[in-house]
Amino acid sequence: MLAKRIIPCLDVRNGRVVKGTNFEGLRDMADPVDMARFYNESGADELVFYDITASAEGRGLFTDILRRVASEIFIPLTVGGGIRTLDDFDRVLKCGADKVSVNSGAIADPKIISAAAKKYGDQCVVLSMDVKRVDGQFRLFAKGGRENTGIDAMAWAVRGVSDGAGEIVLNSIDTDGVKTGFDLEMLDTLASLVKVPIIASGGAGNMSHFAELFTHPGIDAGLAASIFHTKQVDIKDLKRFLRSRGVEVRF
Repeated sequence: MLAKRIIPCLDVRNGRVVKGTNFEGLRDMADPVDMARFYNESGADELVFYDITASAEGRGLFTDILRRVASEIFIPLTVGGGIRTLDDFDRVLKCGADKVSVNSGAIADPKIISAAAKKYGDQCVVLSMDVKRVDGQFRLFAKGGRENTGIDAMAWAVRGVSDGAGEIVLNSIDTDGVKTGFDLEMLDTLASLVKVPIIASGGAGNMSHFAELFTHPGIDAGLAASIFHTKQVDIKDLKRFLRSRGVEVRF
């Protein structure tokens, strides 16, 4: 059995880690370099770094902060935000990223997924999806959850995997920051359609939410931000709790 992964997420705006609810009401949390150092030492399996306003502002990702973050950690680093071209992939990989996450850039130009997978390998390409229910349908949102594309999110995921995405991060806008648990209905629907690793994002509020998440087939990792940032949940304690519940994790 593959070990389940626990992944903190750094949402970065103007050089600072921020967090909101349902993708709104962002508040300042910490310095990303300090936080990356903390997570490297606290038992996190990987780290995700999103420059959350790069796409909406139509600019490239802040590589100076990314280089400093990458220099502090020895766990895999996934980076996203403003990734629109192969040059963007190249730039963040040279800054120290292990995997590159595409979201709005792939919506604007779906061919970037297959081109990046061909150049860097499927394992390097992460399809990040911001999804919200609209009239009972799972709809794909762009630009940090600001723009409803009207695209069926599950069909988009299937296409992304067929084009070469090696992993999917599913961000539920409906449960983001609410802390009432992961969006299991949305995750189950996705897991029934694709066979690549799925990282669940949005809704974690306590350790039991992770234990419940990992009873659902096809979910490989749980991603969270505020409960880790505020030290409401300690990652080593979480892993001990999960192991006591029969979930395989790495120590």
